[in-house]
Amino acid sequence: MAIEESLATLRELKERAALGGGQNRVDAQHARGKLTARERIDTLLDPASFEELDALAVHLDNGEGGERLYGDAVVTGWGRIDGRSVGVFAQDFTVFGGSLGEVVGDKIAKAMDLATKTGIPMIGLNDSGGARIQEGVGSLAGYGEIFRRNVRASGVIPQLSVILGPCAGGAVYSPALTDFIFMVEGTSQMFLTGPDVIASVTGEQTTFEELGGANSHASKSGVSHFAVEGEQETLEEVKRLLSFLPSNNMDDAPTVDTGDPTDRRMEDVLSILPAESQSPYDVRDVIERLVDNGDFMEVHELFAQNMVVGFARIGGRSVGVVANQPLYLAGVLDIDSSRKAARFVRFCDAFNIPIVTLVDVPGFLPGVSQEYGGIISHGAKLVYAYAEATVPKVTIILRKAFGGAYDAMGSKHLGADVNYAWAGAAVAVMAGSQAVNIINRRELQAADDEDAERQRLIADYEEELEHPYIAAANGYIDDVIDPRDTRIKVAKALEMLRTKSESMPPKKHGSIPL
Repeated sequence: MAIEESLATLRELKERAALGGGQNRVDAQHARGKLTARERIDTLLDPASFEELDALAVHLDNGEGGERLYGDAVVTGWGRIDGRSVGVFAQDFTVFGGSLGEVVGDKIAKAMDLATKTGIPMIGLNDSGGARIQEGVGSLAGYGEIFRRNVRASGVIPQLSVILGPCAGGAVYSPALTDFIFMVEGTSQMFLTGPDVIASVTGEQTTFEELGGANSHASKSGVSHFAVEGEQETLEEVKRLLSFLPSNNMDDAPTVDTGDPTDRRMEDVLSILPAESQSPYDVRDVIERLVDNGDFMEVHELFAQNMVVGFARIGGRSVGVVANQPLYLAGVLDIDSSRKAARFVRFCDAFNIPIVTLVDVPGFLPGVSQEYGGIISHGAKLVYAYAEATVPKVTIILRKAFGGAYDAMGSKHLGADVNYAWAGAAVAVMAGSQAVNIINRRELQAADDEDAERQRLIADYEEELEHPYIAAANGYIDDVIDPRDTRIKVAKALEMLRTKSESMPPKKHGSIPL
């Protein structure tokens, strides 16, 4: 075949591949308010940066005949986001409903292998009807190969999953193995079994949106880290998240000139804390004053809202922020908030992102449901995560740190490098209002005026024990600081800790209490 004829054939095949399942199916995808796989890639990546892999791969025939669709039901390759290389795959719903067959599985696995070898983030754009039933166990093998690669790449390169349509059955486990999941409100669903199967087995009535929609997973299950309105807005958030992350576990995150000086005082921070120590406030107000230009990308915003986690910059460098949220449940640690924070701390540790912890915690949440739900094991995950982390760790006690929660929230005893407490903070086994009922029970029973005696004993307890100076005297707190100097102190600590070198004892891996 002459070169000119071969090039003409190549152009024809590429054009066919670019149409996916054909113009009618492309139109149907648009009618649902959804972009095609290639349009999503073009929206996500820098212009003209996408290099495709296996565009001419063809799905298995299985003896059924029909049109041979080039590229099958996924588009794979690599490109750039803000000039940095990334690997990407986008399932193509216009081809067999985006179902995963043997060829699709091979294409995705190949792209994942390339991303892992080259140390670039891997982004999966998911929109699929699930396993291709006609291919039998071959489609299941494809999922298994992807799962194994998800695990091998975990902690090596950032893995991001974007759910842009249905994701059901075994297909949900690959996103669940990745670091962050984005979902589109009103469009995305994730579930193991659909509403019809649930109704037939358990009698429960539900809808696709209630069962596996973006807001359900963002607020109730915690499966999704981000729920965003609109596909294009979701892809912009993916790019924003990547700006805080390194390309792999051997790199540092990009440094950005934010123009916000590190010697800036947080002059109005005192106005945030209420005069009454039990009154709530929004810890995000503290975070926004602490970080560069108030730019904070919250993760898991709608889940376990008594804990706030997310990414920001201090001095132009990425940090992970973990903070108790007094606005919800007084910032108490419970099952979900412990899981949420532990997972975030472990991600930051895997990818060389320093951890800044803001503590205002009354303790662990008591209750039968918490005990039966395994608060002991789940709380231990948070302890494990902080103790395991070797990245720079700076902790600030804002208002209170009581009981075992004091230990769990990035204490010096779990390996934090620099620990501060705000003047006026309280550090103790428990609050005076609880403590006197235990240690002064007899005095209260013998008192003529029990309420007056209780108030006197609480005041004595607060003066003697409920303050940061005992912890400071023992070296558990490195300094008690003016809250307005918090940014300055944290920035100096992080600068000093840039050369930190610490490693865990040689081992295959630890046994975190899963």
